[in-house]
Amino acid sequence: MSMIRDLRAAVRTSSLRKDGGAYDTTRDAGASSAVVDCAVYRDGVRLPSDEGLTPRAAIRQARRDGGFAWIGLHEPTEAEFAGVAAEFGLHPLAVEDAVHAHQRPKLERYDDTLFAVFKTIHYVEHDELTATSEVVETGEVMCFTGRDFFITVRHGGQGSLRALRHRLQDDPELLTKGPSAVLHAIADHVVDGYVAVADALQDDVDEVETEVFSPGPRGGVSRGVDSARIYQLKREVLEFKRAVSPLMRPMQLLSERPMRLVDPDIQKYFRDVADHLARVQEQVVGFDELLNSILQANLAQASVAQNEDMRKITSWAAIIAVPTMVCGVYGMNFDHMPELHWKYGYPVIMGITVVLCLGIHRTLKRNGWL
Repeated sequence: MSMIRDLRAAVRTSSLRKDGGAYDTTRDAGASSAVVDCAVYRDGVRLPSDEGLTPRAAIRQARRDGGFAWIGLHEPTEAEFAGVAAEFGLHPLAVEDAVHAHQRPKLERYDDTLFAVFKTIHYVEHDELTATSEVVETGEVMCFTGRDFFITVRHGGQGSLRALRHRLQDDPELLTKGPSAVLHAIADHVVDGYVAVADALQDDVDEVETEVFSPGPRGGVSRGVDSARIYQLKREVLEFKRAVSPLMRPMQLLSERPMRLVDPDIQKYFRDVADHLARVQEQVVGFDELLNSILQANLAQASVAQNEDMRKITSWAAIIAVPTMVCGVYGMNFDHMPELHWKYGYPVIMGITVVLCLGIHRTLKRNGWL
């Protein structure tokens, strides 16, 4: 709450200074360390500008000459973002979410600004899946879409938008649609990343499934794999699911509900993004359910393997019980035991013992206990 009050105070102070003609330029200077790129686009073309173009100068140029400003920031602090928020009239609640990150995907409208949150997912390559493997790495992209501006706030080391910006600049016809075209491009870029990660995760899930259900030694029951590996993969899939599932509703709104800040021609493209996202969500839900089944099967196989071990131990204990009993009987120090003085007593007893042991062994093996 204190941050919201500070941001509101910053907005009021900024407005007073602009009205009085004495805008505080230190705010723009502070934001420059977080600004990745800042440009003005008119008629789909990036206007030439000095390398040190500030967000304040960009929006003033866009409002004076037409077009829109696109400002990209990376992990700004409260102080760095305060000047940008004041200049563009961003709502304090949205600003707080953008600065602190760790938000679930969503789409909110504040006055004449759309605020969208996307979770970026990056697949972490690994030679072997272990109980501590990091399979997916997450980041965030917050987007402020206005009538004449578009602001991106990125968190995390992955998910750079530089290549996307260059690709859009090569398609001036699309950029003429304004900030909503950039919003669609980012949404499409994020969801395409989901598709790539889902395909990579499919290989990991298939690998674990093969290991669990492959035959054990000598064609017996598999003893399964380390359950911690399966659980770790399930946790990573759950992290992926947290990025995909909440984004379904925002994509439906952008593709179905008319919005003033979204060009009608661009809205059609959001339907394609929503379709791709729905396919990824089905895959992720399938991964989660399949890993549940694999984990249960692995635990069941481990239990079956333990039962087999116990049956073998019990079988050998039964076989050993015969000579143990015979030795126990003839180990007693009685004087009147006829077999003790019989010439053939020892070989007969040993023969009977061997026959009994072999008989028990054959019976147990025929019943599958050995």
